[in-house]
Amino acid sequence: MIPPSRSFSLHLAPMEGVVDFVLRDLITEMGGVDRCVTEFIRVTRHLHSPAILERYAPELKMGCRTRAGTPLFIQFLGGEATPMAENAAQAAELGALGIDLNFGCPAKTVNRHDGGASLLKTPERVFQITQAVRAAVPLATPVTVKIRLGFDDPSICFENVLAAENAGAQALTLHCRTKTDGYRPPAYWEWIPKIREKTKIPIVANGEIWTVEDFERCQEITGCTSYMLGRGAVARPTLFREIKNQAAEKISIQQSWSQIKMVLPRFFAASTDYRSGSFAQARTKQWLKALALKHDDAKPLFEELKVLTQPEQFRSRLEQLLS
Repeated sequence: MIPPSRSFSLHLAPMEGVVDFVLRDLITEMGGVDRCVTEFIRVTRHLHSPAILERYAPELKMGCRTRAGTPLFIQFLGGEATPMAENAAQAAELGALGIDLNFGCPAKTVNRHDGGASLLKTPERVFQITQAVRAAVPLATPVTVKIRLGFDDPSICFENVLAAENAGAQALTLHCRTKTDGYRPPAYWEWIPKIREKTKIPIVANGEIWTVEDFERCQEITGCTSYMLGRGAVARPTLFREIKNQAAEKISIQQSWSQIKMVLPRFFAASTDYRSGSFAQARTKQWLKALALKHDDAKPLFEELKVLTQPEQFRSRLEQLLS
């Protein structure tokens, strides 16, 4: 067993349709996050305009960092090497601090259209796309890759990791489940030490880290120096800081909820500015539902607010309930 490192970094996962500019901004403000990644930007055969890239990543106008100073990588998803490389080069010209390639999305629509985890069936394509992107962006711009253990067979993970490494990727995030596993627990962290014995590429462990105790178990099993948190961080946004300061700072559920209460109205307002009132209402309901997984105080708010359909009425009632 490879011993865990005392020094580690924590990354906020690129959850499509969830972790957008507004939520990245608020979660990184709470502390402990070392890196963010955008929701995936779908690449077909066209070059996205700067305006499209900046819509996914308004941080590009701020040095590609959140307002808390957390660096942001731009993630692309697609099945053709040349368009992926061209879009990565465009992002790098706009100031992207890093490019991440999504070979892990399990969504059926994405997989039917030659994207995400479907590419894990053919490691040579993982190599070709990664190599093309690496060649298209400046050497100073890191290129990283996100994969799952496989599409349905986890043993192919070795080939895919080596394909990414040989193509020039500087790090690889491993969601420790196959596509067919979806998001069902457990995450099979025990594959990571086997992979680390065969590769020199840094591995970022991802999957089923919901608590400080989960992190400690993952750290003990994998021995990684980097970890990515997704649903656990959305449900408990203080989790990054709790992990980083576990010896010095213990945050109770009630303390966590008190901090979240203060930012929920801001989240609604910022989401309205970012897109619209209807968008803000939908995203706030979505976040409250996730928060209710770890915060009992969020449950009655979600139950009352989920039936409201008018954004202004929703905003008013949200503020009343939180006051």
